[in-house]
Amino acid sequence: MCVHSGEAMVLRRGARWAAGAMAAVCMVLLMGPSAPSGGAPLARLLPFDAAEEVVPDRVGTWNICNPCGGSGHNFGRATEIATSAPQVIGLQEACVRDVEQIRTYLEEVYGLVYRVEYGTVLRNWNRCGGLPWRPGGFGQAILSAAPMTDRESVEYPDGGSEDRGYLAVTTLVGGRPVRVFNTHLAQRRQGEVRVGQVAVLAAEVARHDRAIVLGDFNAVPHAPELGPMWALAPDTDPGCRPSSAGAEADADACTATTDWNSKFDYVFLRGITARTHRVRPSPYSDHHVLHTDLNQAGSSLTSPPDDST
Repeated sequence: MCVHSGEAMVLRRGARWAAGAMAAVCMVLLMGPSAPSGGAPLARLLPFDAAEEVVPDRVGTWNICNPCGGSGHNFGRATEIATSAPQVIGLQEACVRDVEQIRTYLEEVYGLVYRVEYGTVLRNWNRCGGLPWRPGGFGQAILSAAPMTDRESVEYPDGGSEDRGYLAVTTLVGGRPVRVFNTHLAQRRQGEVRVGQVAVLAAEVARHDRAIVLGDFNAVPHAPELGPMWALAPDTDPGCRPSSAGAEADADACTATTDWNSKFDYVFLRGITARTHRVRPSPYSDHHVLHTDLNQAGSSLTSPPDDST
């Protein structure tokens, strides 16, 4: 008998792990060819120390990589998200069809129910499949356990070699409303293009006293184009800051977020402070999964985060 998604929300860690195994088998049987093949779900169960349910003050960001497809990748992506179970996560390089399948796995296998908003910047058959005359949508997505309002999807005036933009919503994190942005800036060798993109993004972020800015900025912390973001909001990586004199940040103090050992992914916080900062490599993308737990007591500075990996 398949585990009902609502029941999975209240299972303890050990029971949820077993329930995930049963539900994964059910998904293969019920979804047929659309499910991962070759028994892949049974090899990708949650670790024993995974979050029991959605963590209300946790936010994350992840460039899920496209094209980085393969049999079982969306199940693997869902498993990565379910392991940390953030209240909100921003995904970049996201195809609508992939995100819908990830959401299905999150709910039906792991009992985690997320809403979704999309910031599609491309309709691209090569990236996202579909029929040539009806290609799939590609861009940003925000998954939130709470309802989202005031959605805004903006394409930058100059995307560089590919259209880029940001998606913004208002939702609850830690029980309090906050404006959440998710962006993907121009490719790494296009710093001059990113200057204009950051100017557009920072101007909108500055309108909000409380904001969370997630995304793949395709730039290391000391890159000059990130200056306006640093002026508005610190990143959650506790030891990684560009110096006031403009010198490069200490590379050893910045936790890499990519397979090529660079920090490109950020969680900038405005009016909120971070309690933890964690980065976890993933076999399903060339970017690592980044999530942070937030302090919700107010906007004043607090003691440094107590956990960094």
